[in-house]
Order: sequence, then structure tokens, then C-alpha cells
Amino acid sequence: MIEWFRDHEALLWFLGVFSAVSVVMAIFLTPWAISLLSADYFMPGRDRTRTFGSRHPMIRWTGLILKNVGGAALVISGIALLALPGQGLLTILVGLALMNFPGKRALELWLIRLPMVLRAVNWIRRKGGREPLQVPPT
Repeated sequence: MIEWFRDHEALLWFLGVFSAVSVVMAIFLTPWAISLLSADYFMPGRDRTRTFGSRHPMIRWTGLILKNVGGAALVISGIALLALPGQGLLTILVGLALMNFPGKRALELWLIRLPMVLRAVNWIRRKGGREPLQVPPT
């Protein structure tokens, strides 16, 4: 067993550094991103076309690509944080909010309706002086 640790020392260092960086990012970036969501983000009928829609095509595509890559990075980090120390579900939620893909809304609603997630998100928003998220009934 000790032999295995010696053979994979670089991997263990990488996982340790990744865990530490992920925790620091989750502590600072997740609450910031949660505070940026409008209170009606999950409500039906909300205008979802504001992001990059009226911009020059080059700016629109660059913004959409960067937004989706950043969201994917947060989702991957959030999945890792489910096993490592950190706020995995909240990080996944923020990553999903940034990304564009079919079925996104249903997945976001399922995740935000988890009582512990909604409670944590609204606690963070309250600490940041923001009103709680409105979630449509099931």
C-alpha cells in the first residue's frame, strides 16, 4: 500500500492542491455568483434573452463560449467537491446557471428545490443583502 502512495505521489499532490484551490474558489466565488442571480431567476416568464443577445456576433460568440467553459469548469469542480471538502452542490448550481444546454431549466429547478440547497443559497443571499430566490411550486 505504501508503495502505491510513493508511485502516485504527483497525483496525490495534484489532488491536494486541487482540493485546496477548489475550497478557496468555492468560499469566494460561489457566494459572489449566487448574489448576482436575480431573485426571479427561476420564475417562469422571466426574460432569458438579455445575455449577449444584442451584441456584435463576435462579442456574442466569444461571451457565450467563455460563459459555457466557465460554467463547465464550475460543474466539474462542484462534482469533485462532492467528494472533497467544499460546497459541491452550490458550485454545481452556479456552473449550471452559466451554461446553455437542453434540459438546463429542469435540472436547475430540481437542484434548487432541494431544501438544503435552497436554504444555503438564501442564507448566502441574505448575508449579501439580497432578497431570497423565488422558486415556483412543483
